[in-house]
Amino acid sequence: MEKKTAVDNVEMRLQALENRIYGEKTNKSAKPLKCAESLARIQAGLTNTANKRERVKILHKKIEDLMKYLDPQFTDHIAVPDTMKLEFILAEEDFLLSQAALLEQASNLQPLLESTYIRDVPEHATKLQRLSQIHIKQQDQTDAQALEVKNLFEEYNKMMFLLSKQFTQWDESLRKLEEAKGIRPVE
Repeated sequence: MEKKTAVDNVEMRLQALENRIYGEKTNKSAKPLKCAESLARIQAGLTNTANKRERVKILHKKIEDLMKYLDPQFTDHIAVPDTMKLEFILAEEDFLLSQAALLEQASNLQPLLESTYIRDVPEHATKLQRLSQIHIKQQDQTDAQALEVKNLFEEYNKMMFLLSKQFTQWDESLRKLEEAKGIRPVE
């Protein structure tokens, strides 16, 4: 009894699906269209057509071969002889030995990566970021101080130049006055 209700349930679901696909329409003979029957008829027609044409038969054989080659287990069927495998390994012996040495070195350095210093990096990163911000502020202050010192040196140089010029003028005026009075300059 349960089998019959399960089959009836599947038929109802299939009928609902066909109604969704085809709508509530029926064909000319007033029979409801069956999706599975239509697909079976189409498949039979394609098979008959394919069997009648030689090129299609060849194509089907090639498709089967391609599917066989695309199968991941196909490479297991084509086995490389052990002598060839040995030659491959011997040809790459130096490379394999160097890689093994590098892997061993990395394995020996593994405890360093698990140290407390490495685990504390996130905590230090926040401190480093704060220090970087302080450093940037100090660089800005240093740049401002350097500019101010440069301006002061320029002012000092201008003042020294003007004083030097003034002393030169006074010296020249004094020398002219001494010559006019007949006083000999002190050397």
